[in-house]
Amino acid sequence: MCGIIGCTGAFPALDVLRGGLRALEYRGYDSAGIAFFNADSDILTVKASGKIKNLEDKLDTIPDSEKISFCGIGHTRWATHGEPTERNAHPHGNDRVQIVHNGIIENYRELSVMLSREGYSFKSETDTEVASLLIDFSYKKQGNDPLKALAKARSQLEGSYAIGAVFSDRAGEIYAMRRDNPLIIGLGESESFIASDITAILPYTRKYIRLGENEIARLSGKNVTVFDEYGNACEKQTETALWDVDSAKKGGYPHFMIKEIYEEPDALAKTLAPRISSDLLPNFEGENIDVKRLASSKRIIITACGTAMHAGFIAKYFIEKYARIPVNVEIASEMRYSDMIIDENDAVIVISQSGETADTLAALRLAKNKGAFVTSVVNVVGSTIARESDAVIYTWAGPEIAVASTKAYVVQSALMSLLALAMSLEKKILTESEVKALTGKLLHDLPSDIKYILDMRDEIYSAAQYFADKKDLFCVGRGIDYFAAVEASLKIKEVSYIHSEAYAAGEMKHGTISLIENGTPVIVVSTDKNVRQKIVGNIRELASRGAYIISLSTPDREISDVSDKMLSLPSESGEFLPIAVATLLQMIAYRAAVLKGCDVDCPRNLAKSVTVE
Repeated sequence: MCGIIGCTGAFPALDVLRGGLRALEYRGYDSAGIAFFNADSDILTVKASGKIKNLEDKLDTIPDSEKISFCGIGHTRWATHGEPTERNAHPHGNDRVQIVHNGIIENYRELSVMLSREGYSFKSETDTEVASLLIDFSYKKQGNDPLKALAKARSQLEGSYAIGAVFSDRAGEIYAMRRDNPLIIGLGESESFIASDITAILPYTRKYIRLGENEIARLSGKNVTVFDEYGNACEKQTETALWDVDSAKKGGYPHFMIKEIYEEPDALAKTLAPRISSDLLPNFEGENIDVKRLASSKRIIITACGTAMHAGFIAKYFIEKYARIPVNVEIASEMRYSDMIIDENDAVIVISQSGETADTLAALRLAKNKGAFVTSVVNVVGSTIARESDAVIYTWAGPEIAVASTKAYVVQSALMSLLALAMSLEKKILTESEVKALTGKLLHDLPSDIKYILDMRDEIYSAAQYFADKKDLFCVGRGIDYFAAVEASLKIKEVSYIHSEAYAAGEMKHGTISLIENGTPVIVVSTDKNVRQKIVGNIRELASRGAYIISLSTPDREISDVSDKMLSLPSESGEFLPIAVATLLQMIAYRAAVLKGCDVDCPRNLAKSVTVE
């Protein structure tokens, strides 16, 4: 699976298909192919392994008279079933039907056995070819009716798919259907398009409709008809791709909180730049810190309170991922009274913005009494925690006046991520080139992503409008996104006084989903593509109980389709995107508080530095 493009109408098809495939290159692929109607209305299929240039070279060998076309489909493939070879590249089919497909057909083996009994043979190792021949089989059985054939095939296919199809006796027409895989239909003046991503058709149109679950579409020039799962033509809402977001206003900040949120890109630069050498390697030399001692620890214990503890969750994720050291994150107020097993082979990292947090300081002293090596991450030079630690790393984030911590969390998370990379390098787990690539993302791409998010202000504020008057709210995610959800929930509680709870998304169904009522707002954080399908399933579970879903995700049609509102995240910083997501969540909490008339900078019952138990 990977990228789909299709066009029919006034534009030369090969130009559109080539440009669309080029636009989809960023998604990654290992082969490419197209199928198009020539001047005689015959379907020609051209495929190549490797880069799109290989496909273009093959197209250049076709006589110009054969390349006159105004209808075709194309695909960039990332191998899932079968090796990345030309014969496994899409499109697949026979002289009657050709299809392109994203997704996985889970029952392709059973279907292939059935089709073999019907006299079909297979040229590839792919599940997609099985789907194409099933459609052809249904096409013959359904009297050469494409809509009936696709509907019949749909009832037999198990798994996920977005399919674009052309039929040899339907020149100029494209058919499409989808289940659990995104596909949009672009609307031009005298042409129409299918695409897995709007970027593939932006040179021709910004208007599109989303093909719904189990819907089938028929495209012919400017005529598009969408049929629901019962075969009825249905009306679809036309949307417009808007890439330009109004720039956030600068200066005259009404609150310290929003001012400090806007300072995050600069705060990151001040924190990270001095610790990254000119060759993009972590460099903590000259500081009071022993990276080798940390890297040689059998276990790392991170202890903190509130937002700082949530930064510790991010640290746990990256230390375990890159340095392969087991990490426990302990609530400082609990750790100080526990009979925790700690010895001289352990390292303890305490995190505190002020360096004076009473519970964290007590946990530090407990750890030292048990012989552990203690490193602190603090912002205030000369603070008590800094003085009593064996080693200290200052965040250099500048003053943070608002009680609700914002930029401190972002720089703590980023700094701990950099420390994880330094430990990995010390242990020779990642190579220098791998570490350089990751530090580059921290130093350059992460601030860039945050600046992008800051420019989404109006869209973020619109999302906050929905839940500002609600009494309850949930934040969910999986893996590192769950850690982001925990911090989001705290921030919303702190400044807007809305009761909010965070859960690992898979745990909602183990009891808490009973609290979901019609209109209950749920913020879903989804940056980890490894669990994307699982989070989609969780969203469906919540939505079916009436939840109003606000999703935070990199562009993803499937998540968008199952959400009431989706805020699209940038993705340049890759694995560090959950740190940037914090900025968005801080802004959404801030706006809810403003709408409610709360004292944003000084929330009730809270203090900036908690120096009592």
